[in-house]
Amino acid sequence: MTGDTAPVFRQFVSPGEITEEFRLALVDCWTEVSDAGGAAGFPFAPVDGAAVIAAVDRLTAGLGPASSRLVAATVDGALVGWLVIRRDAADPLIAHWGTLRHVQTRPGVRGRGIGAGLVRRAREVARDEMGLEQLHLAARGGVGLEEFYGRLGWQEIGRWPGALRLGAGDDRDEVLMLLSPL
Repeated sequence: MTGDTAPVFRQFVSPGEITEEFRLALVDCWTEVSDAGGAAGFPFAPVDGAAVIAAVDRLTAGLGPASSRLVAATVDGALVGWLVIRRDAADPLIAHWGTLRHVQTRPGVRGRGIGAGLVRRAREVARDEMGLEQLHLAARGGVGLEEFYGRLGWQEIGRWPGALRLGAGDDRDEVLMLLSPL
């Protein structure tokens, strides 16, 4: 990957769109991010490869246009980041909002705007294609994520103090954030 190549964003809306090569790239990215201390679903490094494979398979099996989409960023054809937009379309009380999950970029490409680009693209997909009015997310406190999302228009709406125990004496807040309107 060259340092000046712009990322390409693509969304996946069904399990049939996920090739074996892309599935393995998702696993590799998630493993790399988690082992580097990323807050993307596996809090303790090193992660178990079988657990990551199982999680990717569950996640991709649940893709559907109305309920779950995966947005990926590639540079020079290589996967450098991804996230998932989920919504509970079956429940009319909450069908107007969705949740961002597993937001991640490879450590080697951070600081190049790829994460921000992913989140911006997710906002467009959620609003323009899924008809959502709000996005929610929960982020690990103490690693600068509140500031990252704040720069993109998200608001902190609450915290669960000490909700995440990363180790003895290392409890972190779970920060609840909202992006509205989209």
